[in-house]
Amino acid sequence: MLACEKFRANNSLPTTELSALRDRLRRFAAERDWDQYHSPKNLAMALIVEAGELVEHFQWLSESQSTALSAAQRKAVESEIADVLIYLVRLADKLDIDLAVAATAKMAVNEVRYPADKVRGSARKHDEY
Repeated sequence: MLACEKFRANNSLPTTELSALRDRLRRFAAERDWDQYHSPKNLAMALIVEAGELVEHFQWLSESQSTALSAAQRKAVESEIADVLIYLVRLADKLDIDLAVAATAKMAVNEVRYPADKVRGSARKHDEY
C-alpha cells in the first residue's frame, strides 16, 4: 500500500480549496470539450512546459535577485505558478489522486526520512547522512 493510501485509510481531510479548484477545472474543460485532450500523458507534458516557463523567469538571476522580484516579474511568476498548479491539479484528478492527502502523506514520509536533529542545515540526501 502506498503511503498516501495508508494515510487516506487512517485519516480524513475536509473539502479543500484544491477540491474546489479541481471541480472548477473539470467544468472548464467539459464546457470546452477539452477533456478529450487531457490524458495523463498530455497533462504531465503540459505541466513540464509550464514549469519550464516558470524557471525561465529565474534563469539568469542571482540568488538575491530571485528573492527581490519587481512587481512585473512577480506578476509573471505568479501567472506561471498558477499554470503549474492548474495542470498539476488536473493531472491528479485524472489519476484520482487527492493532492492534499498525497502531500500530507509524503510529508509524513519525509519527516521520518529527514529527522530534523540529523539533517538541520544540510542539503544532503537522506541516504548520505
